[in-house]
Amino acid sequence: MVSSSTTVPRSGVYYFSQGWKLVTLPGIRRFVILPLLVNIVLMGGAFWWLFTQLDAWIPSLMSHVPDWLQWLSYLLWPIAVISVLLVFGYFFSTLANWIAAPFNGLLAEQLEARLTAATPPDTGILGIMKDVPRIMKREWQKLAWYLPRAIVLLVLYFIPGIGQTIAPVLWFLFSAWMLAIQYCDYPFDNHKVPFKTMRAALRTQKVANMQFGALTSLFTMIPVLNLFIMPVAVCGATAMWVDCWRAKHALWK
Repeated sequence: MVSSSTTVPRSGVYYFSQGWKLVTLPGIRRFVILPLLVNIVLMGGAFWWLFTQLDAWIPSLMSHVPDWLQWLSYLLWPIAVISVLLVFGYFFSTLANWIAAPFNGLLAEQLEARLTAATPPDTGILGIMKDVPRIMKREWQKLAWYLPRAIVLLVLYFIPGIGQTIAPVLWFLFSAWMLAIQYCDYPFDNHKVPFKTMRAALRTQKVANMQFGALTSLFTMIPVLNLFIMPVAVCGATAMWVDCWRAKHALWK
């Protein structure tokens, strides 16, 4: 388990698996409850509605497959389902993170203090309320970075052939990177690290971040497990921050 900023960085798979363990630590569980409730209500309701609509959406999506690719329909159909789950899952995951951002930041802060034996700022509820405008500004920065790229990828879905083959792969890779940004940003933001600096830091561990984001994206598509993924990902990303970047960027020791 991660315990200090001198630990050698490991793979994204390791940090994702650590997230599942870290959410159960005594003293940390109480900070998991609010992000967990937000995720259960929003993701649970959203995916229940999605599965009632798939029967209509998938045939509509498959109707865009050109005649020369019809012989691959048996392969393209599951790709179409996965594409819908990826886009839908990422959209509602982003919405849930917006709502739970202050609580995710608090969870990351408390877990970091537990892993490093450092003393975090004594903010309390009043401090969290004062931080909300800054936290939401950071969420807008992430959205401004993400949205133009997402729109380009979504347009690819409407191009016959490309939309059913290449676009899902590109979207998966993009969502993996964006989810790594989303969850790793909580500990970075707790230390007032600028958004651009944070992205540059993540690129120094690109493979680990892609692994972490890809697993987060996959689990976001899996019913029941996706209800718990938000606090798990926050904890895993915080463990990665402690090992990979805290020594250089920490505001408090």
